[in-house]
Amino acid sequence: MKAAILQMQVVLGEPEQNIATLHRLAAQAMEKRPDVLLLPELWLQGFYPQPITDYADVEGEQVQSLLSRLALNYQVNIVGGTVARSHQGQVFNTCYVFQRDGQLTASYDKTHLFTPGGEHQAFTPGNKLVTFNLAGTKCGVAVCYDLRFPELCRSLALSDIQVLFIPAAWPLKRLRHWQILLQARAIENQIFIAACNAAGHDSSQQRLAGHSAIIDPWGEILTEAASEETILYSSLDLTAQAGIKKALNVFHDRRPQLYL
Repeated sequence: MKAAILQMQVVLGEPEQNIATLHRLAAQAMEKRPDVLLLPELWLQGFYPQPITDYADVEGEQVQSLLSRLALNYQVNIVGGTVARSHQGQVFNTCYVFQRDGQLTASYDKTHLFTPGGEHQAFTPGNKLVTFNLAGTKCGVAVCYDLRFPELCRSLALSDIQVLFIPAAWPLKRLRHWQILLQARAIENQIFIAACNAAGHDSSQQRLAGHSAIIDPWGEILTEAASEETILYSSLDLTAQAGIKKALNVFHDRRPQLYL
């Protein structure tokens, strides 16, 4: 699987500008013919203009139409970061996943909301985990703060995913947490991690960290960005995962009866 991560410079509260950035970076990325594009968290609205209800995409219709056309036109799978989606008076932080033929294959509402920043006051949490198949590869998705909850990532790993995609809007001041947790989740679950963080600033003028990365099941960093807008590319050798699990079969040695 060849992945391209679009570490977008996201402008707060400027959806048309962010859409233009997406088109520009997607066109550039597709020159290398990746199998999948990964976008950051809240790439359309930024993280996050207030009140978010004024900026939310009603039922996700605008973003679904846009990403479907991109997937079909470029014949590429898209893990579409997240957008603020309004539904029956509530706003969710939603990731849409599209196949090469433009068909929606999965959607995930961020389940863990960052209460220290008041995210729970603006968004409604999702209540289910999601897996999906891209070109025969079983994948999962988690969003930003979800990374701090090992139970979520382990649950996805126990469902035999090979790749975990993580869109984020993670701040620079907690960059080391981002880097360490990405490697830890890859190592402990023996999965590939493809993580796309945004560049730019959030609504409190905190600088976002960037440093998107792709990490293999041994925790080796295959590629990592700096803090500015860029595109990362890497090929994920999915056949290597079986050898890693055979050499160090931590899942065989689990004792789940002790963990309840």
